[in-house]
Amino acid sequence: MKNSKYNARGVSSDKEEVEKAVSKLSEETPLTFCRLISFDDNNYLSLHADGAGTKTSLAYVYWKISHDISIWQGIAMDALVMNTDDLMCVGITDRFYISSTIGRNKQLIPGEIIEQIIEGNIRFKQLMRKYGIEVILTGGETADVGDLVRTIIVDANALGFIPKKDVISTARIRPGDVVVGFASYGQCEWEDTYNSGIGSNGLTSARHDVLNKKVGELFPESYDPAIEAFAYTGKYLLTDPSPIKGITIGQLLLSPTRTYLPLVKTILKHYRSEIHGMIHCTGGGQFKTLKYLPNLLVIKDNLLPIPPIFKLIMESGTEPEEMYATFNMGHRLEMYCPETIAHELIKMAQDVGIEAQIIGYCQEYSHPALLLKTPFGEFFKEKKI
Repeated sequence: MKNSKYNARGVSSDKEEVEKAVSKLSEETPLTFCRLISFDDNNYLSLHADGAGTKTSLAYVYWKISHDISIWQGIAMDALVMNTDDLMCVGITDRFYISSTIGRNKQLIPGEIIEQIIEGNIRFKQLMRKYGIEVILTGGETADVGDLVRTIIVDANALGFIPKKDVISTARIRPGDVVVGFASYGQCEWEDTYNSGIGSNGLTSARHDVLNKKVGELFPESYDPAIEAFAYTGKYLLTDPSPIKGITIGQLLLSPTRTYLPLVKTILKHYRSEIHGMIHCTGGGQFKTLKYLPNLLVIKDNLLPIPPIFKLIMESGTEPEEMYATFNMGHRLEMYCPETIAHELIKMAQDVGIEAQIIGYCQEYSHPALLLKTPFGEFFKEKKI
């Protein structure tokens, strides 16, 4: 299966060539969601890098049309959460050291936007502190690179430490484990409004499949002219009402990436030893699971309902398999555990406003494999060892 539209827009969801390159790096612990480096006899460290991706281009056009500069605070959260919640999947839930990296076109991105991004970092730090999670903002770099960057790139690096005895490695996932999926959409306890669930993956496809060509005509700086045939092919404007009452299409697409940190910190306090693996279904969507599996088959046959944002994207004609390989389609966090504790995890999630359910199970198999059972058919993918 090839992500034809995604590839045509100059983006890769599986990043096979990148995976091949980084496989040469040493000191990698087996089957951990983030790379761990031995810090001393008792602890690992993990230094992670991620960002808001092309969601920044969407924020740019939304800001230009709406004049709502506060939208950039959500972009800051996107960049932070894409780091903290990846580190969370190896068991790190506290003391995140964050460094921000911004590359901007100074002619288009004024200092006020940088101030809003910094304010967004501070707001996230303060929000996490309410849940006993320390986020340390160490500074960062803002580079004026207008001859390279069309508008702005917002990235971050996160450093965390974890005792070796507490590491959660997906190598522990075993036949008989169930998969608990935690919704990416809705409004949980620490969110101010409805979250579409889109996160910070697939925004190149999302914005071009949903938004009308008028957006590109008004803001040609928001996309690469080399992909003009695939740019802004949808039917909506940013200010059009969305399927969610009181929220525009632009706001729906720009929903900040949900953090699961407060929930996972509580779960691990009670059940760390019984959580056999966690996977953050970001780049690669529902197929990302395959990258971290030991020799077994995961069958996802009871997926959460598809949120409205992904139905809007599918209106463009994107094939279902490409959707599941690009977007989370409703849940972005998976936990692998014995069925005996699954319902406790679900209740803990529901108590903070996050829908959750058993979405699948694990079976013996000769090599890592994944079967998705969706409303549009079954999709099977395997990884030969």
